[in-house]
Parts: sequence; structure tokens; C-alpha cells
Amino acid sequence: MGASVGGGDDEPMMDINTTPLIDVMLVLLIMFIITIPIQTHAVKIDLPVADDNPPPENMIDPVKNEVYISPTNQILWNGEPIDIRTLRQYLDITVAMQPVPELHMFPDPQSNYNMVDEVLAVTRRAQVTNMGFIGNDQYANW
Repeated sequence: MGASVGGGDDEPMMDINTTPLIDVMLVLLIMFIITIPIQTHAVKIDLPVADDNPPPENMIDPVKNEVYISPTNQILWNGEPIDIRTLRQYLDITVAMQPVPELHMFPDPQSNYNMVDEVLAVTRRAQVTNMGFIGNDQYANW
């Protein structure tokens, strides 16, 4: 099918037609892609189970709530002992309230810094913006 230039030579063409070869290779490539199983990468994560027990209404004050961290690293919410998961639930509820109540944080000077840091991380993850530290005025002349 090639056009020859240069006269009436009766020599056979030495060029190979590669179009059918490329077509066959493309078909084989498509078949290969279709038959490869889709690989999914999964990471096993233990997700927390949602609690269906909402906190009691009297535990959350609509004006201000106090978080106290005792010297024994016990978290107290308005005077009641709670764990870190319950703190996160209470903070989520307070952030959704209108107007958002103030959060007063009072870490005891003898409490562990890691516990205070963990409580601050939970408040940050809950996107609490109306928060203040109380009781630190006693260290003004330290």
C-alpha cells in the first residue's frame, strides 16, 4: 500500500506495516487492564461506638461550665467526676448551644501536665472558642 518514489524498480518494499501490530497490542493492553483485580488498601481502625445515653440536662450549665483537673488527674465537670470521653460529649453539646456557654478551665497546680494537655487537646478538637483559665491570678507574683 505504500507509494514508491523513484521509478519503476521492481524491488519488493522492505518496510513493515506496523498499524495492525499496534492495534493488536492496544487490544491486549485493554484486556490486561480489565482482567487485573482492583486492589484496595484498607487500614483497620477501631472506631469509637456512639453513646446513646445523652448526658443529664442538669450537668450542662447554659451560662458557664467549669472543668477542674484535680491533683490526682481526675477531671471534674461542674464538680462531678467524668472521664475524657464524657468531657468530649459535653463539649460537643455546649458548642452546639446558642449562645455558647463559657468554659472555665481550672487545672490544679499539682495535676499532671499530660492530663492538662489531653484536656486542652479535647477542647480544641471540639472547637471550643469561648474558654478561659481561672485561678491563675494567684501566680501573678510568683
